Amino acid sequence: MNITKQHLDILKRCYSASSVIVNDELNILLASEASLAEPQACYAYSGKYFQKRETVWKYGGGCMAMVAIPNKQNEFIAIKDFYLGVSPSLSRLVHLKYDKVEGWLENTILHLPYLHRFEIVNKDNELYVVAATIADKKEHKDDWSVGGSIYIGKLSNEVLDLKLELFKNNLFRNHGFTKQVKDGKDYVYFGSDEGLFKLSPSENWKFEQLLDIPVGEIAVGDINQDGNDELITIEPFHGDKINIYEFKNDKYEVVYTYPYVINFAHALVATTFRNIPTFVGGVRRENADLFYIQYENGKYQEHIIDKNVGPANLCVVNCEEYDVIISANHSENEAAIYLVRD
Repeated sequence: MNITKQHLDILKRCYSASSVIVNDELNILLASEASLAEPQACYAYSGKYFQKRETVWKYGGGCMAMVAIPNKQNEFIAIKDFYLGVSPSLSRLVHLKYDKVEGWLENTILHLPYLHRFEIVNKDNELYVVAATIADKKEHKDDWSVGGSIYIGKLSNEVLDLKLELFKNNLFRNHGFTKQVKDGKDYVYFGSDEGLFKLSPSENWKFEQLLDIPVGEIAVGDINQDGNDELITIEPFHGDKINIYEFKNDKYEVVYTYPYVINFAHALVATTFRNIPTFVGGVRRENADLFYIQYENGKYQEHIIDKNVGPANLCVVNCEEYDVIISANHSENEAAIYLVRD
């Protein structure tokens, strides 16, 4: 397996990584979490090797997540203006749509204090936005006295009409968030000080607890191909430990711990590299690793892809010729991709 890096841009406090199809072509999305005082751009990269750059927005910041609308082209939804130290919170959900004449057009869908993560989930052939706030109220950056919440709302063709309803609250440091697609169904996992939770698309939504320890981030996948999902976690919030869990004896047990020194682990993804199940992770400080883990010769084996880059978030797109790791290299103020080939 050969992995090559491609530097795309210097982008201060590069934070959010995603992709969207624009006019039948894959576009890589990378955006900044930069503050109100120093707004930064969001860029879309296209072309065979993503050499073409287009500006999605020139001035912005606080971009926590970007999600393409399923079964549509030229559209995605993003979180903007999330600033942990700003009170009252300015965090909002925005709709971006590409126009061949005017470029990317932006409209605000709604404001929700400290909105931090969201996904678009298919339930019974209808789309829903599942959103999470990291806290519901903060007096200052380090104030964690109020928990965060989970909201759910049906997404219609009139995206700007989205209404979110409270589903669950009192989840402190409600940071961990991932969507898993399995057997044609969408599941969402949440990590907080209260533990790790799974949201399933039953009639009234099923919400169950999988771990009762503080979890800062989560990804889920059958990495050892035994037919059961493994969990990979960052513990605790912005933590110094990365563990893999297998389900044994009616509970999840730790079977692997990342062996290198960690400070401020932040990014986890479950994916495949050239059809091999893979966990990908990023650490923002200390060695600031970008790494992947696969199950090899009966054990979980880590591989360092890059050092001193400090990925804040990651996204992987599987293409025919290569797989693309989209990496928001926060510590290096860098927008980058890594191409994985056989």
